[in-house]
Amino acid sequence: MFYTAEESHGLPYDPFKAIIAPRPIGWIGSQNRKGNVNLAPYSFFNAVSSRPNIIAFSSGGLKDSAENAVETGEFTFSLATRPLAEKMNRSSANLDAMVNEFEISGLTMAPSRLIAPPFVKESPAALECKVISSLTLTDLDGKDTDTYVIFGQVVATHIKDEFISNGRFDTAKAQPIARCGYNDYATVETVWEISRPG
Repeated sequence: MFYTAEESHGLPYDPFKAIIAPRPIGWIGSQNRKGNVNLAPYSFFNAVSSRPNIIAFSSGGLKDSAENAVETGEFTFSLATRPLAEKMNRSSANLDAMVNEFEISGLTMAPSRLIAPPFVKESPAALECKVISSLTLTDLDGKDTDTYVIFGQVVATHIKDEFISNGRFDTAKAQPIARCGYNDYATVETVWEISRPG
């Protein structure tokens, strides 16, 4: 099978998001200047730098999480895991900006130490981030795509002690979930190791 961006793939569903998979879910906590809190999962999310630690998420349309992060310069990331999958899914509902997704999802707001937005207390790990850059993506023709990318530098990290084994974060024990396109998800349950050459 081969098709260009100008051609139809002919499939019932676009395979793009299933090919770029699995994608970690960035459970983004934010709040606006009025103090209204928002929590939403983003699968267009990842780490983009380790010196310093920087993460990014992108939003199709200027949704509350992206708008709040740009407005206040702060957001949190909480690791979405298999035991929290149903609550994560509930937090993805399209709700009014005044509605607190923590409460709707049955989650606890944990206070950050260096920034204002809370993170998910039940999550094994969370990051406090300050926005260092944001941009609106344009396509090859320079046309606005209505997609916003937010970059945040990690200023603080929270890890529950029970998820540290032999001096390392125990990814398999945490059971992170990832998006695999369509309505499909994956869970990290097995971790294997390979050494890089040289």
